Amino acid sequence: MARLSSLASARLSPERRDKLCAMSAADAFVERLERARSGARTLAAATTDSKNAALEAIAVGLENAVPEIVAANAQDLARGEENGIGTGLLDRLRLDEERVRALAAAVRELISLPDPVGQVVRGSTLANGIAINQVRVPFGVIGAIYEARPNVTIDIAALAVKSGNGVVLRGGSAAEHTNAELVALIQSAVTSAGLDGRAVQTIDPFGREGAGKLMRARGYVDVLIPRGSAALISTVVNESTVPVIETGSGVVHVFVDETADDDMAVEIALNAKTHRPSVCNAAETLLVHRGAADRLLERLSESLLAANVTLYGDTAVTQRVPGVSPASDETWGTEHLALEMGIKVVDSLDEALLHIQRYSTRHTEAIVTRDYANAERFLSEVDSAVVMVNASTRFTDGGEFGFGAEVGISTQKLHARGPMGLPELTSTKWLVRGAGQIR
Repeated sequence: MARLSSLASARLSPERRDKLCAMSAADAFVERLERARSGARTLAAATTDSKNAALEAIAVGLENAVPEIVAANAQDLARGEENGIGTGLLDRLRLDEERVRALAAAVRELISLPDPVGQVVRGSTLANGIAINQVRVPFGVIGAIYEARPNVTIDIAALAVKSGNGVVLRGGSAAEHTNAELVALIQSAVTSAGLDGRAVQTIDPFGREGAGKLMRARGYVDVLIPRGSAALISTVVNESTVPVIETGSGVVHVFVDETADDDMAVEIALNAKTHRPSVCNAAETLLVHRGAADRLLERLSESLLAANVTLYGDTAVTQRVPGVSPASDETWGTEHLALEMGIKVVDSLDEALLHIQRYSTRHTEAIVTRDYANAERFLSEVDSAVVMVNASTRFTDGGEFGFGAEVGISTQKLHARGPMGLPELTSTKWLVRGAGQIR
């Protein structure tokens, strides 16, 4: 029979073989979605202790597999360098021992956080005696599309487990080897804790076509979260039939007000730009009040230049500071994700607010000031997910906010905004308890 089957297959036309292969791939894709949904049902009903045990198993697995993870990541880094993906993406792609252990620590932080599932959001007893309560419940299955960020594989999977959700991951070809290692580790860890490891799936083997299918997997996937470049996020938002939580790019501003403390202004500007320039909460534009420029413009610029930051300035800056290149209008709307920054002198808080309103991606903005009224006005009028006074924009982060890991930083206004932790991965339902009441 095997011989006959082989001969029959050999007689198929190339078109027929291609069609059969495509059907097989489609079936395999759907099978992974169904596994995630089946696993999600068991996670939704799991106890907090069981979910925490799974998280501890993930953390231990990460610590025990450091050599294997770093080796897999080295393959991805080598290919990334060959393909010239750029220093910013290479930095995001890199997982060394320190970063792997930091991921394990972030997973353990989730264990200590309250389980959002079942939390009562609000409730009351009606005049007729019916008791109603709105409680948090898992979404079901979360889809995630991201680029060259293997840390996201752990962050999203761990958050999904704790919030009782299944997850389907598309981590991209740049991190193919690293993500394969991590997903296998997560599935094994979840299973070892007595839960269904099928709740965590990857569709990386299906390539770009798989990402497109995930965007149209309504009925299998309940919500889709993109993380990556502005182009990737725009594609997902515009093409997805699955509801999307938009995590935006970060054209992030620091405004140095006229009354700013000099040392504080320099320290915040340097940290916001140089601490880790390849991430979305790194500052891209420095606005300096003209009243502070005489004493601070040169110091700010020279400190950034000394840190190897390439500066693009308006005329007021280039005329006063050697080594600053002229800025264009495009400069102010660019997320560099590298040691590059625009710097501009503004005449007032009003002008700073107008500039931010025009060019911001509504991610994070900060003011450095000793003027209470200006600080409160900045907090009130800037329409971004996170608005700060006298602090580095690098604090816009789920871990820094005490959320443990984060799914991303939402720049939209519906459902979730800012760093997204466990509660943001839940929806709600109403529980109604009566004793025979009719209307």
